[in-house]
Amino acid sequence: MEQTDEEFFHDFRQELLAGAEANGSFQLSEFMEAIANDLVETGFTEGFELCHFRAQRGMRVDGYWFNDEGVLDLFIADFDSRNELASLTRTEVAAAFKRVANFFEASANKGLAGELEVTSPEYGLARQIADRKDAIRQVNLVLFSERTLSEKIQALPDTEVAGVPVAHHIWDISRLHRQRSSRSHKEPLDLDFEQMFGKGIACLPAHLGTDAYQSYLMVMPAEVLATLYERFGARLLEQNVRTFLQARGNVNQGIRATILNEPGMFFAYNNGITATAQSVETGMTDSGLAITRVVDLQIVNGGQTTASLFHTRKRDKADLSQIFVQLKLSVIDSLQSETVVPRISEYANTQNRVNAADFFSNHPFHVRMEGFSRRIWAPAQKGAPRETRWFYERARGQYADAQSKLTPAEQRRFKAEHPKPQMFTKTDLAKFENVWDDHPRWVNLGSQKNFARYAARIGSEWEKSSDAFNEFYFKRAVARGLIFRATERIVSAQPWYNGGYRANIVAYTLAVLGDITKRRKESIDFLGIWNAQKVDPVLESAIAVVSGVVNDDIIRPPQGISNISEWCKKEACWTRIQARTDAIANLLPPEFYDRLVPQDDQAAIVKTAKQTQRIDNGIEAQRKVLAVPAAEWARIHQSLLEKDLLTPKEDGVLRVAMQIPSKLPTEKQSVVLLDILDKGRLEGVVVSEP
Repeated sequence: MEQTDEEFFHDFRQELLAGAEANGSFQLSEFMEAIANDLVETGFTEGFELCHFRAQRGMRVDGYWFNDEGVLDLFIADFDSRNELASLTRTEVAAAFKRVANFFEASANKGLAGELEVTSPEYGLARQIADRKDAIRQVNLVLFSERTLSEKIQALPDTEVAGVPVAHHIWDISRLHRQRSSRSHKEPLDLDFEQMFGKGIACLPAHLGTDAYQSYLMVMPAEVLATLYERFGARLLEQNVRTFLQARGNVNQGIRATILNEPGMFFAYNNGITATAQSVETGMTDSGLAITRVVDLQIVNGGQTTASLFHTRKRDKADLSQIFVQLKLSVIDSLQSETVVPRISEYANTQNRVNAADFFSNHPFHVRMEGFSRRIWAPAQKGAPRETRWFYERARGQYADAQSKLTPAEQRRFKAEHPKPQMFTKTDLAKFENVWDDHPRWVNLGSQKNFARYAARIGSEWEKSSDAFNEFYFKRAVARGLIFRATERIVSAQPWYNGGYRANIVAYTLAVLGDITKRRKESIDFLGIWNAQKVDPVLESAIAVVSGVVNDDIIRPPQGISNISEWCKKEACWTRIQARTDAIANLLPPEFYDRLVPQDDQAAIVKTAKQTQRIDNGIEAQRKVLAVPAAEWARIHQSLLEKDLLTPKEDGVLRVAMQIPSKLPTEKQSVVLLDILDKGRLEGVVVSEP
């Protein structure tokens, strides 16, 4: 049953109140972070930095993000912790945008930074706007509102502030509700080529009448592609490709050289682009069929080509008028897209395989973590009546989807078993892990870039040994999550905390604690934290001490760097803090060290967990193999034998499987049999899925 906006508003408000209490943050901060997280996940913005500033002179800002492509997103809130859903008028929208535009103008042209406190977030932002003024090519003003627009405000006209083009975006409760409940959990782009470019784009149908899906070959003008990327950025890229691009540089030098030196040969040299859409509209023109409109265009391969066309046009003032790109477009409805699109992405990206690129939500690592999260009960806290679970959301929206078909009573039970504060996503997991593994700087780059680096790291570790990702890894990750969220709460409560840079302080505080323990060849007792399901007072006070020193360090960036959050993204920042580790270690009480456990003990636990995982993998492989009937194994054996594709070992193992149930393959043989199934699929042998 579809929720109304009213019901969504009340649920969202309850989440907000619970989140603010759990994180020790103000409701306004929680409101901004909650919506920004959604928009980062779906690629609407690359990141979000909290920065609340209001002045008498009609100025206000609540957050910002500079991306690497000369775009500045400035966020402003319409939030008053209202109890009921109210409506937002055009006049109020205009007033809010005016206030945030005033802040930009005062920062760019009127020396606002000179009037602000040097360690405050607003000083860092105003100063950065002034310093980067010439490099900012586009400003997006984004209004987050807890109300709903009283009238459907059509696209607000683009304007200019301080000589920079400005676009306006409104995320009200209705739009947030639509985004969260849409099948793909993101707002689809609706591109009308005739309206945007004056005409459709020539295409050739590449499907036969009865095919399950339609596909088209298009010759895409590079100008169109670069303009789409300029306007919509990462929203055009399927999540995977976005992750892949985050892990790599922006401009491919080979592509750039062709654009500048041999534009006429671009079509011949370039592999082209693979894309998907939910639906398309076509029309006949004098020169044949043309696509006039596309809903939810997603580039699944060719993100680098697209980004490079845009950057070369911008930086090198390149003329793209002679350049065309071959584009293969498959129309796949949203029901199929969750399974088909990642496959297209995986296969289309094989020529530039990178672990981050195929590390999307159905990678076996995430599937295994999800399995643990649905199976393992977290111990009940003292005084709590029941055990609960930590819900790992490997694909966007799973937590909401899991409840959508339940009755109200079942929903209450689900929420009691899986409390909202115990839900965590792929990007959360990447943060929890990277701060302890010597990578606090990555965490400060923003959740998408941090996830890209985590993905590359885990992807290669999985290839070496997937047994390392076991029950202990899951429990330790949850314990790290408990510490991470406790640190957010502790930092917010400190008397020195002035409302800014919390994410930076948290990342470096935990990295310092990790560094102190590693130097002593010891470790925080993560299993102890998992068992207690909370952080003990001794660790809490250590976090308070370390965070104070970290704060003192980061608010004094070296000469020439004015923005503290920019300084926190540099390796030099971590190096400088690490140099103080021994001094910080002396500030911690003996009780802190008494609670640490020797690394050797951890190593023994890890070894046992790996062995258990190996056995589990074997049992799981056996279960899958036994689910395939003997006659099916015989058919696979026959097909592969005819194609001369079996090694002697595979032949022998298949002969065992052909005798199920009188003979049972061992665990090791079962792993080989699953590989044979994969080989069969690649060779076109249809296998009924176990």
